[in-house]
Parts: sequence; structure tokens; C-alpha cells
Amino acid sequence: MADTPSTTTVPQGTHKSWPFEEAQKVAARLAASGRKSALFETGYGPSGLPHIGTFGEVARTSWVRRAFTELTGLDSRLIAFSDDMDGLRKVPDNVPNRDMLAQYLGKPLTRIPDPFGTHDSFGAHNNARLRTFLDSFGFDYEFASSTEYYTAGRFDAALLRVLERHDEIVSVILPTLGAERQATYSPFLPIHPKTGVVMQVRVEKLDPAAGTMVWRDPETGEAFETPVTGGAVKLQWKADWAMRWHALGVDYEMSGKDLIDSVRLSGKICRILGSEPPTGFTYELFLDEQAQKISKSKGNGLSVEEWLRYAPPESLGQFMYNQPQRAKRLYFDVIPKAVDEYLANVTKAHAQPHHERPANPAWHIHAGRVPQEAHSPLSFAMLLNLASVVNAESPEILWGFIRRYNPDATPEAMPFLDRLVEYALAYYRDFVRPAKTYRQPDATERAALTDLADSLCALPPGASAEDIQNLLYEVGKRHPFKDLRSWFGALYQVLLGQMEGPRFGQFVALYGIPETITLIEHALARPHPSADAA
Repeated sequence: MADTPSTTTVPQGTHKSWPFEEAQKVAARLAASGRKSALFETGYGPSGLPHIGTFGEVARTSWVRRAFTELTGLDSRLIAFSDDMDGLRKVPDNVPNRDMLAQYLGKPLTRIPDPFGTHDSFGAHNNARLRTFLDSFGFDYEFASSTEYYTAGRFDAALLRVLERHDEIVSVILPTLGAERQATYSPFLPIHPKTGVVMQVRVEKLDPAAGTMVWRDPETGEAFETPVTGGAVKLQWKADWAMRWHALGVDYEMSGKDLIDSVRLSGKICRILGSEPPTGFTYELFLDEQAQKISKSKGNGLSVEEWLRYAPPESLGQFMYNQPQRAKRLYFDVIPKAVDEYLANVTKAHAQPHHERPANPAWHIHAGRVPQEAHSPLSFAMLLNLASVVNAESPEILWGFIRRYNPDATPEAMPFLDRLVEYALAYYRDFVRPAKTYRQPDATERAALTDLADSLCALPPGASAEDIQNLLYEVGKRHPFKDLRSWFGALYQVLLGQMEGPRFGQFVALYGIPETITLIEHALARPHPSADAA
């Protein structure tokens, strides 16, 4: 998934995929300004460990950036910005030494000891985790630390501009706050020179000429005059977001649907500072198994690590690529479909002329270079069904059937298929096997299954998957099913113990005609539960 150059030339307006539609907005922005380079940004709050939303935002932004390069040939950069100067608001549940962390509430993340004991601070630890996380997917980005930018003076000019326009900025934010918060709001959060805590206090005096603010410790009453530069203060996050856009000249940044109002307010502040806010894109949020919004604090939904236990990272890219402006369930049962969609797109890309590939999700997932080895002659759903029927516990069992179906298939010759076999076994053990539920065939289904077994016996040796599929259609049509969908549903439920499955003709060709006949015979001989009870 690394962001490496491709040689495809894409005329503007050629492709209607959403990354190109977004890239055209950035291209138009640069054309209006006369600039020759674009800056893309993603933001990250390092109070917790990186998660699947972090992957999604960086991946999607990288795809837009790649499309921008193909459209314009212009340079671009992607900054992954860590808001590591934020004060720690609560102790995360998934870290060690929580009692120790509780002593540092309110202090910047980069001034809190690392509970893991591996880095100079908690913020540095989480930043390192973020960089390792992003590097593992091959993303091309520049890491940026809020603490480093503030303390090195890289934001000083922009902070002085915020000081000059303080009252205008406050007037934008105040209507969105409650009465109590309105009384003390300022975009500036001074860092207490004695305690190191990020303070939310009322400003008593502003001095734009001196570049300072005066505030008072609410507990001791002591007054302090603090420079707004050099890392002595940080900004409230909406103002901070706007200041960053202004200071860095950000051209493009995505955000979730839950931040629509924040984007609007930050955009107003950015204009007050004298800059045009970046082009934006609002993506929908993920839902859990119960269609509830995923929450980091609740831990519902699915993590990157969990996804990668059961499927390749390319399939996660496929899931993120699909309809980003539509809410999607992010749970284990979406994994097989994502894998097979990815495989289908890779197969299609290999058959497409180069100029058509940028419309293919696989082109974006692989940064313009779809590798030849990223393919499989069998779908993930097919491997799952095979594992289910043979109760596979090892790759060797599945490979025995695969080689019989395709004598040229070996783990060495098809490394991607070899990976899929391992993933399929893990998914089968954890999800398919515990959920298998076979049902008894009714009279129509029993007659059709008997007919199918007899018809399979009559097939010539070496019958192809297509021949078997045609036979399945013929048998289904000979019996009074409502439609063929009902017939194939019966095959899945009676023979495989699941509600749906892959193309059944290919499954029979893979599993074997004699073995399928035996499978049918066992299903027809299976005692009815009511008979056991009697």
C-alpha cells in the first residue's frame, strides 16, 4: 500500500471516483492561488493509541493526494499532525501505571512520564506508536508534533495574529458555549509556570504590542503575565485547528461527520486570521454490530489489529475506500466481503488498460501500481466454505483440495492465496464454526437434493465448475421452488449450515463431486431434532 509513483497520466475530469473528485477541488484551489504545491493534513489526538479511524483518515487522504498528483503533476506533502500539547483530561483504560498517570491530569501529554517506561513522555510514546502504525502500511507522510511546533516558535507569527484578532475570534465561539463557559472563554490556554497544567482561565489583559496575556490562578489568586509565543500557551482546539491551517497553509483536510460544526467554526476563525480554510471532506462514522456509533472509550467495534488477524491490510483499504460518506457497520462479519471485493478489483485491474485503472479501487489502494502477485483463483468466501465443510484445522488440509482443483497452485507460486488460507482458517475457527446451524430440508428440498446427487453421479469425469453450475440451475428448475434463489439458499443452509455462500458450482468443483454427493447423503440422513427428543 506504499505511496510510490506511477506513470499513469490522467486528464482532469476523466475519472469519477471520489478521490479524483476531491483532488479536482484541490487542483482548482491551487489554480486560483497560482501556487505549485499542495499541503494535505491529517490530525491525531495522542491521548490514546492509534486506532482504525486513524488508518482510515490517513489512507483516504493519501488516495486524494495520489489522485491530485496524477491530475496535475504538481508536488504535494502530507503532514500527520499530533496534538501532543493537549492536557491529559482522563486516564485511558488500556495503559499500565494508571495511578501514576492520574497525578498528571491537566498537564501536556509531552510533559507526563511514559507509563510504559519506553519513552521520554506519554505523548512521545503514543507518537512513536502512531509513526510505527503508519509506517507499517507504507504511508508517505511527514510527522509533526504540536509541542515541537509551539516551542520552536514555528507558530509564533500566527499566535501573535490570534492575539491581535482575539475579540473577533471570541465573538465567533461564544454563541456556541454555555453561560458558565462564556464567562471565562479565551482561545489562549496558558501553561501554568509553576504547576505545568494547561489552564482554562479568564484573561484579564491582552497586550498585542508586547505579545502577552495576563491571567490569574483561580486557586491562589496570583497573577501571571505570559507570552503567547514560544510554547508558553496553547490554543483551544477549534482555534488551534484554524491557526494551524493559517500558519501552515493547509489545502486539504478530512474530518468526521461529528466535527461538522467544529469545521465551520474553525473555518470562520481561519478567515479572521487572513487565510482561506482548506478544502474539506466529511466522512461518515462507523457503527458497531448493533448499529451504534463506535466509541474509543466503549471499545465497541473492531480494531486494526483484530482486522489484520483475519484478513490482509489491502482488504481494510478496500473497506475504507467504499462509500466514505455512508455510515457502515465495522464488525467482524464485514471482513469476508471486503476481502472478496478487493480480490475482484485486483482481477479487474490486471485486465484493464493502464488509462482505465485509476477508476479502480485497487489502483488507489496500491498507489497506482497493482502488483501482479496480489491475486487468488479462489475467493475468501470459497475458502471459508471449504474450511467449514472439511472442518479444516491446518493449511495442508485446504491446500490438498486447492491443488486438486488447480494443479498449478502452490504456496510458493501463489503467496497471496497462501496468506488467504491462513486468514480463512483463523476466521473459520473464531466465527464460522461457532455459528454453524444446519436445518432439515423440507419435502421439496429433499427431492431436489436427491435429484442433484443422482445428477452429479451422471456427470462425466473432469466436469468444469461452469458445467456443474448449469446442472444446479437445471435441477432447481425441475422442482417447485419459488425461485432459484430459494434453491441455492437451501443448498447453503442444509449442506453448509449458513445463510449464504459463494458460487456453488465452483465449490463443488473445488471440494470434489464424490465428496459433494457424500455431503448430500449425510444431510439427507441427518436425524430430525424432534426425533431425538422423542
